[in-house]
Amino acid sequence: MEMNKNADYGNWVSSAMMKMLWIATLAIWIISALLLIFLRTKIPGIIVLLIASAALAMTIYMQRCRILFDFNGGKVMGAIHQFLVDHFPWEKAREGNLIDIGCGAAALTNRVAKTHPNIRITGIDYWGAEWSYAKEQCEKNAAAEGVSDRVTFQKGDAAKLDFDDETFDGAVSNFVFHEVRTAQDKRDVVKEALRVVKKGGSFAFQDMFGQKALYGDMNEFIEELKSSGIVSEIHYIPNIEKQDFVPAFVTAPWMIKDAGLIYGIK
Repeated sequence: MEMNKNADYGNWVSSAMMKMLWIATLAIWIISALLLIFLRTKIPGIIVLLIASAALAMTIYMQRCRILFDFNGGKVMGAIHQFLVDHFPWEKAREGNLIDIGCGAAALTNRVAKTHPNIRITGIDYWGAEWSYAKEQCEKNAAAEGVSDRVTFQKGDAAKLDFDDETFDGAVSNFVFHEVRTAQDKRDVVKEALRVVKKGGSFAFQDMFGQKALYGDMNEFIEELKSSGIVSEIHYIPNIEKQDFVPAFVTAPWMIKDAGLIYGIK
């Protein structure tokens, strides 16, 4: 699905981050040059030069990732969102209220709204100064996509959603749970997301589910969700970074690694 090019969905690799990386890289190169020029022994300058070369390589790598993640450039993020939407168990003609947990700039919110014209969506996010997203940005993007009459946005904490049990007919979330700092055990964030979904409702969540430091044994966790009666049906697709739409270039441990999708019916 094509998204409006006038919408501003930001980038996982922010412009502020790239500015910092380029400035730091330039500074290291200048220091290495000064050391090589003014010191009699060249060893310190050579060492710093090697560091500068590594910094330049990393900065170029991150710049390339930024291009790939751009919604109007490499479109990797759009493809990742579409992968979730394609697996979200929701019939086209079905009506209902959904929640997008950690909506960021509303890219996934708006994609789901455009895919399913009979639903209403509440996007919640913590936003905050450390993130390059805002509620006003979400509202502008929804207007640009022509779905502002069916989506609303509010500030919230994914670890403690401000909604009663079984409020929504469905829930989605994209690479948010591992970022929730108010929950030490990220499995609790998944359970909290499912808490607000009605019995028989649909869900689809993408996150770093393959990282045992965050989720432990994912197969055991899935069995726990089923055996405890929290969900009636659940499917797990591991390593979505190995899908054809994700270039191997961006599968470094600090980018997209051990990502997975869980979806099903509560």
